[in-house]
Amino acid sequence: MRYIAAILLGLAGPALAQAPATPPADPVLATVEGEPVRLSEVLAGAAEVLPPDLRNVPPDLLLTMLPPQVIQQLVDRAVNDRAIIIVARRLGVDRDPEVRARIERAERQEITQALLRREVLPRLTDEAVRARFDRDHANRPAEEEVRARHILVPTEAEARTLLAELARGTSFEDVSRRAGTGAGTREAGDLGWFKRGDMVPEFANAAFAMQAGQTSTAPVRTQFGWHIIRVEERRRNAGPTFEEARETVREQLLQDEVNAALERIRAQVNVTRTEAPAPPAPALLQGAQPPAPPPPARR
Repeated sequence: MRYIAAILLGLAGPALAQAPATPPADPVLATVEGEPVRLSEVLAGAAEVLPPDLRNVPPDLLLTMLPPQVIQQLVDRAVNDRAIIIVARRLGVDRDPEVRARIERAERQEITQALLRREVLPRLTDEAVRARFDRDHANRPAEEEVRARHILVPTEAEARTLLAELARGTSFEDVSRRAGTGAGTREAGDLGWFKRGDMVPEFANAAFAMQAGQTSTAPVRTQFGWHIIRVEERRRNAGPTFEEARETVREQLLQDEVNAALERIRAQVNVTRTEAPAPPAPALLQGAQPPAPPPPARR
């Protein structure tokens, strides 16, 4: 199994790195009404049922890796698909206007995706992703973050009662679980790490004015109620590393490249816009008189 995984990941060594000059074997596995059903067709039609790591393996190699019963099931599936197409065409299903419209929509979608892949994928190189990360993330100044707990109650009187209880030595976590409401209650009020802009201003101003280990000396009022805040830790976060942000940056670059490709494509064609026609006036019933104008307003 480890050997197969190495093959699928391109890690099996130099022997596999030298691809054969001739195309892989594509044997005929069945015929339907004299039409050949080749291995490539069998595997293409069954791509969604194969594990992802097997979908790019050359057909002749895959034929040696799959159990014979699996190959037979895939062949049966391809034969059924071919039989359905042959009979449907005999019955003229492919000439049905609605079917033709759906086929044309699917064809347009495939052509669109193929062109965008051709325009975009060569630009999504590792170097391009790294350059985008360096532009957007690498040189950002470190941001200050706070990890804090809170106890949220509806009234100031309740908050001051709980502050007095904390002053007598009761555990902040115990009070938060027993009396707190809102976010973080199940975690003893723990809100995790946050930046100043992640919280409403009143809460953020109070939390970022405190040092690690400090508890607010007075309740802090926000739109959610009255908070008692305890700051657990402070840090300066320089942001994600390249490895942490790689996929996010790649998705952003992909979207930008798609938009740029659309601009290049639009520039190659002439587009004329016309105004939408005005909606038709409501038709009067035959023989009916037009409605009388409204009476003048009284002064």
